[in-house]
Amino acid sequence: MTSKKDAVASARAVTLHTGGLMWSLFCTLVFVILCFGVNAHAGIVRVDVLYMNHEPMQPTMRELKAVFSKYGEKIAVSWYDADTKEAQQFAAGKGLHEHVPLNIWIDGAQSVKLGRKVVRFAGFPSGSGPGPFQGDWTMQDLKAALDQAISTRR
Repeated sequence: MTSKKDAVASARAVTLHTGGLMWSLFCTLVFVILCFGVNAHAGIVRVDVLYMNHEPMQPTMRELKAVFSKYGEKIAVSWYDADTKEAQQFAAGKGLHEHVPLNIWIDGAQSVKLGRKVVRFAGFPSGSGPGPFQGDWTMQDLKAALDQAISTRR
């Protein structure tokens, strides 16, 4: 026959063991969520597009949307209309103070090394839009940069 004191001590031991087990399970769960949550998010390439929503930009915007749509859930695109306060804050955060009708960042970088050349995604794509506002990049460069960013996630 066990005494009341032994029963209380035994109950405390079970409570401590159960509490410790619950704490271990909780820590394991948090660890798993953090690992898999971070890995799932890390697989997505972030694309930020700052643009002037004016008529000359519309054909390029349609082209961009067509390119981006082919990547599905592999990329997450954020659009910033330069005439909005949100876009102005975004541009200031990027240190951008020049008048450029289109700027694209891939994972926070506006310039990307593709092979031996460095491509900066600023201005209209080469060969489209008003001459003085054309950049030195093409839609093929953009696709190559996105493919490169996605391939480094695997």
